Amino acid sequence: MKYQIRAFQAEIIKNRNSNMLWGTFIAFGIAPVIGGVFILIIQDTDALAKAGSLALKANAMNFEANWKSYMGLLTQAVAVGGVLVFGFVASWIFGREYSEGTAKDLLSLPTSRTKILNAKFVVYVLWCLALVLSNLLIGFLIAAILRLPLTDVRGIFLLLNDYFITAFMTIIVGFPIALFAIWGKGYLAPLAFVALTLVFSQIIAATGYGTYFPWSIPGLFSGAGGEYKKLLNNYSYSILILTGTMGYFATIAYWRKADQTK
Repeated sequence: MKYQIRAFQAEIIKNRNSNMLWGTFIAFGIAPVIGGVFILIIQDTDALAKAGSLALKANAMNFEANWKSYMGLLTQAVAVGGVLVFGFVASWIFGREYSEGTAKDLLSLPTSRTKILNAKFVVYVLWCLALVLSNLLIGFLIAAILRLPLTDVRGIFLLLNDYFITAFMTIIVGFPIALFAIWGKGYLAPLAFVALTLVFSQIIAATGYGTYFPWSIPGLFSGAGGEYKKLLNNYSYSILILTGTMGYFATIAYWRKADQTK
């Protein structure tokens, strides 16, 4: 346990001052700001008339100046944008050792390979959860500034439940990215994998089979796919969990047995 804690502390130190950390918070924080702009436009009839394409976008999304619409937007941002941003986080955490040429130094430490990877997975989960909480806090702050009416407290808790479940599902499907980062020895392979999952998740969801494609499931659950959410079943959630579990164990197995030549 002592070596596991030290490995975790080392990962925290390596990542806490990186530009990538703050870059992900800025990129992920765009969604609540856009939602706030939509609310501001809808609340102001003069602004609505002048908004042009933004007003059309809000109307196309059936966006209203209430908590349901706002939380729905944040939840969908976690599901869709999270696949991309969380993918960058995983690519950075697991691929930077190769890009910076420190992988061999890392493996020479008196700490098992499994403990090193476990520390990276924990940092990945905590980093993504911090992004999720940050967006929620920004959303609450914007809602308070715009005086968004709070009429149904129970409904807010249900919306928050969907928000966090979506976040956890999006985090889980990011586990296999670690394998591609280690196998590709850098950032290129995992980022290519993230791009492919984003493209295929949209295409497969549109065909009606997204309930069985793990990277489409968070988006469908968030409501981004409309009525397709009703098609999700126990098989869907089992596939998602199995994908994350296999990604984790496959990464551990490859890391322990691979010939580290870089």
